[in-house]
Amino acid sequence: MSSGTTELAWFKSSYSGSEGDSCVEVATAERAVHVRDSKDTGRPAFTVGHEGWDPFVRFVTQS
Repeated sequence: MSSGTTELAWFKSSYSGSEGDSCVEVATAERAVHVRDSKDTGRPAFTVGHEGWDPFVRFVTQS
């Protein structure tokens, strides 16, 4: 992927903790979804294709 994760529009997950101790940020791109720890944005983001992300979100929101 040619663009770096710093160029992405990150947003905090609605499932992140309200205490600020379990924050996850997500950014979507044309071919992938990027996930990172909002407390340590300098670390590499986890990246997954949409074909893997969509079933994961459906599974988690059913729990």
